[in-house]
Amino acid sequence: MKVAFVGKGGSGKTTLTSLFTAYLAGAGHPVLAIDADINQHLAVALGASEEEAAALPTLGEHLPLVKDYLRGDNPLISGTDAMIKTTPPGRGSRLMRPFEDNPVTEACFREVGGVRLGVTGRFTEDDLGVACYHSKVGAAELLLNHLVDDEREYVVLDMTAGADAFASGLFTRFDVTFLVCEPTLRSVGVYRQYAEYAQDFDVRLAVVGNKVTDEEDVAFLREQAGEDLLCWLTGSGHVRAAERGRARPIGALEPHNLAALATMLSTVDSTVRDWDRFHRQAVEFHLRNARSWGNERTGQDLAAQIDPEFVPGPAALARA
Repeated sequence: MKVAFVGKGGSGKTTLTSLFTAYLAGAGHPVLAIDADINQHLAVALGASEEEAAALPTLGEHLPLVKDYLRGDNPLISGTDAMIKTTPPGRGSRLMRPFEDNPVTEACFREVGGVRLGVTGRFTEDDLGVACYHSKVGAAELLLNHLVDDEREYVVLDMTAGADAFASGLFTRFDVTFLVCEPTLRSVGVYRQYAEYAQDFDVRLAVVGNKVTDEEDVAFLREQAGEDLLCWLTGSGHVRAAERGRARPIGALEPHNLAALATMLSTVDSTVRDWDRFHRQAVEFHLRNARSWGNERTGQDLAAQIDPEFVPGPAALARA
């Protein structure tokens, strides 16, 4: 299952991503995590030191490798230079399993806190004024389009904050999107904006309250988010200890907060993947990007990359 965490900057999105990821790993579930936020803090939240986090390889710097590997011998893609972030898989493309070993996972992923972690990469001085962060996130979008995860396999992304997540089709790549919401009007405003944008794309959105201190906070979130409010987490000494460099086992998290994570997991597990819809949305955003900039940049009609006879998923992986 593919899971995303979104929300207002400062809402605790990365903290919730790390807690949920650690909860999965602590229960013995295989989990692959990707930090796709412009503020790359997930590795540290999972237990890496600042120095270890800074030394991690990035998906952004290995984008040519990612493209070349995923392209495989797909005859509809003329070369690596013709692939853009939305290029969908077709017959001949390489479909990936989340936990297999291949040149991409070897180059781009490392074990952090019992989790296979990839990071899109920080903004560098060379990027300032000449690039947008979504050029780095493109590698993650390509991977998710080609990634065949099965039941009880979890792929978790920490997304960019706020409505920036809608700057690419990446927001449609998930079975469940958890929106982390503080009991404040500003945080609720981000929720409403996200819900409005997402409603036309069948995005399953669940609100997770954070930094809740009392019943008044809960009542406010219920009033504002209605049925979208799934659960909430209260202030946590466990989290504060981790932020001070004293990480504890996930089982030491407060009982109420552990129960919230269990509710989130049951929500994910109850979701059924529709591979046809998943691929149909990938094709839709590929065509949008092709018309907007891709055709001009590559000098090709990128609509020709779409294989009308192909749908990714376990069946396609078995045939390959």
